[in-house]
Amino acid sequence: MDWQAKHDRDAFKELWLLFDNDQGRFPLYPGDAVWIEYAYTVSDTKWGRWFQRTVRLPTEHLEVTLAFPAALDPVVWGTETSMTAEASPLPSAPARSEENAMRLFTWSTTRPALHARYRLEWRFRARPATGRESQGVQVSAVRPSEQMRNLGVVQQGAPLLTEAARRFDLPSEREAAERAVDALFASMERIARVHTFAKGMGIAAPQIGIGRAAAVVQPAEQGAGTIVLLNPRVTDIFDDTDEQYEGCLSFFDVRGMVPRPLRITVETTTIGGVTLTTVYERGLARLIAHEIDHLDGLLYLSRMRPGVEPIPVEEYRQTGRTWAYEQ
Repeated sequence: MDWQAKHDRDAFKELWLLFDNDQGRFPLYPGDAVWIEYAYTVSDTKWGRWFQRTVRLPTEHLEVTLAFPAALDPVVWGTETSMTAEASPLPSAPARSEENAMRLFTWSTTRPALHARYRLEWRFRARPATGRESQGVQVSAVRPSEQMRNLGVVQQGAPLLTEAARRFDLPSEREAAERAVDALFASMERIARVHTFAKGMGIAAPQIGIGRAAAVVQPAEQGAGTIVLLNPRVTDIFDDTDEQYEGCLSFFDVRGMVPRPLRITVETTTIGGVTLTTVYERGLARLIAHEIDHLDGLLYLSRMRPGVEPIPVEEYRQTGRTWAYEQ
């Protein structure tokens, strides 16, 4: 069975197992079943903090085992997510065992739902100091843009950010659209664990290396569901505008004052190929417009008034606050 590195970056690696090899293809047909077992090893400089498995085919049994040096005193926990539900704790805790100076954590589930994502995370309570730390070298704080790069966000200067994303032909490209949305949800989850977004947040497919017309937006309101945008386009812009500071994950060291309409009408396509029209207002309109710009190959810098420059994030004084609007 061959495999393919779909994403291969320092901070994020995604491997696909393929139903083929150099002798030909061997697809699964209705009624067929197969048991797949695979393993891989990473070095102590590359093992990261999480492992995620997405269910893309009907599955009877899924089992994951993580093995770490026991001397690091690892602890492991996990969450379950889907395209329609927020992250929740795994229904059962990973089982722990010791074997040859290794600590093993095994978790399994029966008949997982299609497109469910199971994420196992860990930390080391006795991790030794790095070589630089042991030598007394001061390790400087990571810049916001570098932090986002480490989380797999494509940074300013990459050609993909200046190109119009390719639209999906739905429903015929349903599977490709689902994969893109799945990757966006996973990226949003990673980013939300290291940064709080009081104004809400969004991320577009080109920002994670996928040149397709998909984006997801998480509104600022507590409990509001995540908005999925497939093939979005603005069909109407209302006259009233305002200017607010925006940030962008692809150059997160600065904030820019950007004029935006207070109300927009947006047309999107569902996975099933149905066209929907929605009106967004104020902060949510700003978030949605920002992500649609990404899909059109635009950064908010092109929306700023002539002569206005972004400010360093250190000078920004609205972190942790929502955008302000007149009542």
